Order: sequence, then structure tokens, then C-alpha cells
Amino acid sequence: MDQDKSFKKFLVVWCGQLVSSIGSGMTAFSLVVYAFDRTQMATSVALITLLSFLPSILLRPIGGVLADRFDRRAMMIIGDLGSASGLVFILLTMLFGQVEMWQIYAGVTVSSIFVALQSPAYKASATDLLTEEQYSKGSGLVQLAESSKFLFSPFIAGILLNFSNIETVLAIDIGTFVFAVFAVFVIKKQMKPSHHGAESGHWMKDLAEGWHAIVSNRGVALLILIISIVTFYLGFLQTLIGPMVLSFTDAQTLGTIQSVSAVGMLISSLLIGMFSMGHRYMDMLVIGLVIAGLALSLMGVTTNVYFITAAGFLFLSALPFVNASADVLVRKNIPKEKQGRVWGIIGILSQLGFIIAYGISGLLADHVFNPLLEQGGLLASSVGRVIGTGPGRGIGLMFIIAGILVIVMALITSGVRSIHTLAKNVTVVNGDHR
Repeated sequence: MDQDKSFKKFLVVWCGQLVSSIGSGMTAFSLVVYAFDRTQMATSVALITLLSFLPSILLRPIGGVLADRFDRRAMMIIGDLGSASGLVFILLTMLFGQVEMWQIYAGVTVSSIFVALQSPAYKASATDLLTEEQYSKGSGLVQLAESSKFLFSPFIAGILLNFSNIETVLAIDIGTFVFAVFAVFVIKKQMKPSHHGAESGHWMKDLAEGWHAIVSNRGVALLILIISIVTFYLGFLQTLIGPMVLSFTDAQTLGTIQSVSAVGMLISSLLIGMFSMGHRYMDMLVIGLVIAGLALSLMGVTTNVYFITAAGFLFLSALPFVNASADVLVRKNIPKEKQGRVWGIIGILSQLGFIIAYGISGLLADHVFNPLLEQGGLLASSVGRVIGTGPGRGIGLMFIIAGILVIVMALITSGVRSIHTLAKNVTVVNGDHR
């Protein structure tokens, strides 16, 4: 009975984050379209993506420590309100003057800083509210909320941009943050403050303990390293899919492609949330990476909208299985009392690849790969005969290469013995509970 009440409280918080995720996805999509329309450069899109991501990752270890030392629900509220303030700044500059790109960069940076407070607290609160048997289901629901920014957001934002403007999208997103804060307030009234508050000791000591919890477990450390390498390749897709598609079609078509593709993520997340994954976490991790890599390569071979959509569907179908498998393998091999600080550190280590990809993808696309496949480019008469030439085809080549390398990393992962040990530990824990 208590477990049911606790799970219902998790669902309240999750609903708030679901709505907020949809709003954030709408803003992310709209800013990509806005930046590319104004500059016609993938670099400006990549810079927005980088600045909306980098601060939250670099500061997430500190956010993880705060999540262990103070009321995690309070950290979530502060994080959501702070993130909304960055969007308010962008909205006001657009309403009362001609916005410059640096103002957009500043606004997304402020929002990203406060995500560093919200994200580790949310992750750790899930551990508080869920039993070990519910971890897999909770992870699936979290993936479902994350998938909403790909499923609903691009389609809604594409329509809104056709009939309205980016200011409307920003205003809606600000409202979703308010809703998320309200959901956490409801839980705060029903639950006592977190028992993690007012812990003694310097926060650097907490960080050191979190770091030690990771590096002392060889399997966890290697899994995080492999995931970080994989995220490097996936970062190219996340940054450059907009510029590639917008080079031969419009924003509404881009939104439709992304939303239809995200149905795959929705279906997979629902399956994970509704059914147990059993003990085959390692198999699902490796197979998921192979499928994701194959789909990523297929997205780059053509400008056919239907083919790209199908490949995107396949890619996003595989991603929740990869994320949920890695999540459970780590979560069940780390002590509960260190979850906040550990997730904060994992947040930066596992996603260093994204940071590097966001920093270089625009430059590589604009100044290296796209020129190679322009008319008369160095690869126009060879690779160009297969995947085509013209605007955005260099990005397609980047996707093909990245996908192949993801498959290579999957094969490497399958042979790492210490990661197999993580899966065996999960089996033992589950066996003890039966």
C-alpha cells in the first residue's frame, strides 16, 4: 500500500516533468529554426545547442551534491523557476526590440545553469520514491517523458511557427515550467522534507565520495566511458538534423519528420514502462546500440523525407532500450545514499561526448563536409554519386560515418567483461528479492 502511494507521488512529479519536457522541446525546435533562418549556418544552430547543454553538464556534479544535502524537491523548484527566467529574458528582448543572437545565447545559458540543479534532484527523487522492483518501470516512464520533446514538441512547434511566431512558443514553455513547479509543490505538502538535508562536511568531500563510488567500480566506470564515446557520435545527429533537413524543406516538414520518428521512442518507452526487462540488460544495451548506429547511417544516405522518417523511427525506437539498460546497470550498482552526487558526476562524464560534438559539429559541417559534397567538391564525383550532392549532403556523410562508429562501439561493449559483471550483479539482487 505504501509502495502504491509512493509510486503515485512519483507519477505526480513525473507528470509535471512531462509537460515541462514538451515545452522545452518546442523551444529547442523553434530556436533551431529561428537561428538557421537568420544565419543559414549550422554553426549558429550548434552554438545554441552547446550553450543550452554545456552549463548544465559542467555544473551538474554540484547540483548532485546539493540534491544529497538539501530537500530534493526544493532543488527541483528552484531549478525549474531559474530555467524559466532565461526564457523570460529571450521573450522580453523579442517583444521590446530587435533580438541579437548573443541575447539568445545568453538566455539559453541561464536556463541551462538552473537545469544543473533540477536534473540530479529529479533523478535522486525517483530513487527515493521507487522500490528497486519499480526502477525499470520508473526508468521507462522517465524515458517516455524525455521522448515527448521529440514526439509532440516538433510537430506542435512547427504548426505554431506557421500560424504564429517564436514568441508564442516561448510563452507556452514558460507556462509549462510553472506547471512543473506546481506538481512538485503538491508532493512537498504530502511528504516530509528530504532526510538528506543539512549533512555535515564540505561539498568537495561529497564530490570526492561520488567520484570514488564510480571509479572504484570498474564496470560502472567503463560503461560511462563507452556511453560518453557513443554520445559524441549521437551529438552530431542532435545538432545537425535540423540544418540538414531545412536545407531541402521547411520547418513544418522538419517538425513532422521528428514527431513521426519519435513515435518509435514512445512505443519503446511504453513497453519498458509496462513490462519488465527481465535480466537481459546487457543484451538490450548492445543490440540497441547496433540498431541505433545502423539507423543513424541510413538517415544520411538520402534526402527522401519518408526514408529519413523511417530511419529516424528506427533510431529513436532503439534509444530507450540503450538508456534504460545503462540506467539500471548503474543504479543497482551504486549505494542509495550516494545516488545524488553520483548521478551528478555521471551526468557530466557520460555526456562529455555531446559537449565535444556540439562544439565542433557546426564547424565541421559548414567548413569541411558540406564543401566536400557541393557541386565540384572533392567527393562529389565519388561519394556524391551514392548519397547526392548539394546543400546538407556533407551532413549526411557525417551521419553515415557516425552510425558506423556507433556499431563499432557496440561490438566493443559486448566484449567488456566488467560490464557483464554489472548485469550479473543486477541478476543477483533481483534474485534476493524474490
